[in-house]
Amino acid sequence: MLGSARYALARSSALKQRAFGRFYAAQKSCLSSLVFVETKGSGFDEGALNAITAARKISGPVVAVVAGSEADAAAKAIAKIEGVDKVVVAKDAAYDHALPETTAALLKALQEKEGATHIFAPHTAAGKNIMPRLAALLDSQQISDVISVESEDTFMRPVYAGNAIATVQSSDPIRVVTVRTTAFPAATASASASAAEEAAPAVDAQPLSTWIKEDMAKSDRPDLATAKRVVSGGRAVKSAEGFQIIYDLADKLGAGVGASRAAVDAGYCDNSLQVGQTGRIVAPELYIGIGISGAIQHLAGMKDSKVIVAINKDADAPIFQIADYGLVGDLFTIVPELIEKI
Repeated sequence: MLGSARYALARSSALKQRAFGRFYAAQKSCLSSLVFVETKGSGFDEGALNAITAARKISGPVVAVVAGSEADAAAKAIAKIEGVDKVVVAKDAAYDHALPETTAALLKALQEKEGATHIFAPHTAAGKNIMPRLAALLDSQQISDVISVESEDTFMRPVYAGNAIATVQSSDPIRVVTVRTTAFPAATASASASAAEEAAPAVDAQPLSTWIKEDMAKSDRPDLATAKRVVSGGRAVKSAEGFQIIYDLADKLGAGVGASRAAVDAGYCDNSLQVGQTGRIVAPELYIGIGISGAIQHLAGMKDSKVIVAINKDADAPIFQIADYGLVGDLFTIVPELIEKI
């Protein structure tokens, strides 16, 4: 009798394991991802390419969503990106400038139509504006600033200004994720890639806000987010005129220009140049910090750079702790010498 009971118990356990295995396999086979692509005129924000790489780590098809009055040109470029299975095009001026009310409503409608289990966007101003609203519409908790996709339900993200890494496991049926673009390589175009394109369904979304205008600082220098070399200046440059030395070195190196929050708050340069926890996150091949002490908020935005060079007259400045090369001295003496010798 006891042997029969043990056999029945073991058989029941084995059946449950097989049933769970079939359920898990069925669940994995149903996985799919949407990737939001922010359009900029006839082009698109290249952060979407990093988000596509993150989405490809999830099993299942990847569907790119391109919206805007000039979405056709961007959609054709995205269709050639390796790993994109389909491109949904919403050609409508209502989606220009990625207003959160209209864009979130579109993504919700597409999630319902496609049955997507994951929705990705780059952790940019647009992504941070749209995805929280989308998460609320889907009754899902957003997972922000992801630096690693461990599995379909597990992600890694920095916390405490990058001093700790949290592993987040989500039980939500739909995962809404923003991706730190510097943590994933950009997906590339392939001659063999040719994703299908289809029109997005009509969505009745009433915007609560109105786009008025955009004032952008135009520059011939490389964009800060994608530059391979970045030269940043801090409060020690002393003035807006003193910040010119940062521009001069950057031009010599063909680099993008960044700044610490202290330099931005002091009015030495435009706030679009701010690097750090509350500014831009960069990870160039070469980062040169000039007159920057290395506050934790600034380090959070640049410590993943491949090579870090620090120039500061204070030998005890925190930035030297993470720098690969350091020069202790007056920046107004060192930097002109560098410019002269390059």
